[in-house]
Amino acid sequence: MLRRDFLKGIALTAITAGLLDRLPLGAAVKAGESVDLAAVKGRNVAEMFDKGVAALGGMEKFVKKGQSVLVKPNIGWNTPPEKGADTNPELVGHIVKRAFECGASRVVVFDHTCDRDWNSCYKLSGIREAVEKAGGIMVTGNDRSMYRKVEIKGAKSMKSALVHPALLEADVVINVPVLKNHGGAAMTCAMKNYMGVVWDRPWMHRNDLHQCIADSILIRKPDLNVVDAMLVMTSGGPTGRSARTKSVKMNSLLLSKDIVAIDTAAARMLGVDINAVKHLDCGEKLSLGHIDLTKLKIKRIV
Repeated sequence: MLRRDFLKGIALTAITAGLLDRLPLGAAVKAGESVDLAAVKGRNVAEMFDKGVAALGGMEKFVKKGQSVLVKPNIGWNTPPEKGADTNPELVGHIVKRAFECGASRVVVFDHTCDRDWNSCYKLSGIREAVEKAGGIMVTGNDRSMYRKVEIKGAKSMKSALVHPALLEADVVINVPVLKNHGGAAMTCAMKNYMGVVWDRPWMHRNDLHQCIADSILIRKPDLNVVDAMLVMTSGGPTGRSARTKSVKMNSLLLSKDIVAIDTAAARMLGVDINAVKHLDCGEKLSLGHIDLTKLKIKRIV
């Protein structure tokens, strides 16, 4: 290894470890006990996922034999992986692979892309290739006729929505967002990624966006959230096309069942004031999760 590469590796390790240090230790965790939130640092995203999900009790805790699984990444933009605008394709493909190893009968992956050419988004992001190589099925999220109107019990603002059938029909939902800066919502992560399961995004933007983001989770809470914080857009998001766009290799994953907690942790890593991410408070008030991370069992894996 060249000396400059060695020193670069040391610097990156220090930076990433420091980012994980922004998370509180939380409640005490006994040896062998599963945790509420795992924060993993590394370079091999597949190995990192395996370590993180093991800390939560193992993949078999979430996926059982014969179940249908939805993996919901962020594939909003027609950009290559090195832009960090979409979820890491290797991570998505590995989750599909692990679901099948647990006996899943079917694994579906989709997003309601922001760029209209959804086929190009699926291809250029690398996600279609990774998913199909692992045996999963990619379906479109950009066909309005597919969506079904659903009443959202307990919602404060978005009391009904047109929802993609892949979410409604899944036995297991694994939410896999990419962490990045967002001009309108301060950041985009696990909760905001759920905007991709509904057709009603323009309406959401006009009618208290943050409350609508929280309301959308009530349709069907994800069983597992996996945050891709490998390459994180820290400014100029969410498309990666702005002249102000800056990205940092954080080389981290966050895993949790608690969608509010994982977004709170992600905000800390991104350096965003959680008060600016208003859907966190909306989500906690809907009993979707916890903002106070000190009450959770958190494991850092470095």
